[in-house]
Amino acid sequence: MAKQIQAIRGMNDCLPKDSGLWQYVESTIRQVVASYGYQEIRTPIVESTDLFKRSIGEVTDIVEKEMYTFADRNSDSLTLRPEGTASVVRAGNEHGLLYNQQQRLWYMGQMFRHERPQKGRYRQFHQFGVEVFGLAGPDIDAEMILLSARLWRLFGISEHVTLEINSLGSAEARAAYKEKLVAFLRTKTDALDEDSLRRLESNPLRVLDSKNPQVQEAIQDAPQLIDNLDPESAEHFSALCERLDQFGIQYRVNPSLVRGLDYYNRTVFEWVTESLGAQGTVCAGGRYDGLVQQLGGKGTQGVGFAMGLERLILMLQTLELDKQVSAPVDVYVTAMDESVELYARQVAETLRDDLSWVRVMSHSGGGNFKKQMKRADASGARIALIIGQNESEQGQVAIKFLREQQDQQTVSKDQLKAVIQQLLSE
Repeated sequence: MAKQIQAIRGMNDCLPKDSGLWQYVESTIRQVVASYGYQEIRTPIVESTDLFKRSIGEVTDIVEKEMYTFADRNSDSLTLRPEGTASVVRAGNEHGLLYNQQQRLWYMGQMFRHERPQKGRYRQFHQFGVEVFGLAGPDIDAEMILLSARLWRLFGISEHVTLEINSLGSAEARAAYKEKLVAFLRTKTDALDEDSLRRLESNPLRVLDSKNPQVQEAIQDAPQLIDNLDPESAEHFSALCERLDQFGIQYRVNPSLVRGLDYYNRTVFEWVTESLGAQGTVCAGGRYDGLVQQLGGKGTQGVGFAMGLERLILMLQTLELDKQVSAPVDVYVTAMDESVELYARQVAETLRDDLSWVRVMSHSGGGNFKKQMKRADASGARIALIIGQNESEQGQVAIKFLREQQDQQTVSKDQLKAVIQQLLSE
């Protein structure tokens, strides 16, 4: 027997038993972004490696350790996209969507990072994100947070997530702050790990983002960027907090929040949870006013966020909030013998024509009444339509309730549309 081929480690299948939850999450997201007037953008999975080096930053874990990069037949360096923002900016620049324009965009699709696979973190994962261009004020930052908060309410997880916010200020303010931070870190070199020591010169802000408990303890008394903001950034952050207060969005200012990507400025935020153990970040984003120009476009403000769908789905499952996903079938149509199969198929096709939103499964493979009812129950359908010789001859259909305690009823084929519509709307 030939050896069975398995999926690549960290790249997982989505099986039919899970696809209903995925569809529920994706449709809820589409509903919310549409309600805010955002439009979808789709970008390629493969991009030029330079796109991510220039946007994310060469001295980051993603670029240094995690990207899937390869040379194609023309010796061009290509990379499977590790995140969505850079691709959206590249597309906006390339197609003239950004300069002197306002754009509210969203995307959803696969991303790739060569990380150590663990629950909620995979090498191929799905990410949803929103990106807004051409708006500089704190009002759009607040809208981003309100949009994400609306998602949590619809998913029923508002009580299980906490908003953390910070401001990184302007590039000039960060440069002055970096000098203070480096001076402080030089007094703590004995407690810094190898990564932090390397970043001390190249990207000292990333030391604040270290997950090493020893490093975190050593930098507890480090100067804080939020205390060294330029006046405009301080005013921007204050106005954002005021808006969040007005809408009743609770938050915690986290001075160590710097995000893992180099292109952020001013507002940064994360929604975190304690429901997933170590994988605590559910959604993260912020402002990146210099990224469009950094990638070859004309100066355009930008702000956005992204969330990993695997982690969100894991959270729904962990909190047992996935029960609200409906079964994949509403109506199961049986045919008690071969002579009525054609009539049963006609009934099913007519239902699909008249009620396109109803999910109808037709029994195949024969079998007695008991076997067909077992299949109907296993499908998750609420209703089984039983069609035998009598029903076929008289142009009728018997309706059996599989989930409710109701008596079986028989209706004419002409009445079926109205009856099914009423039953499934209750």
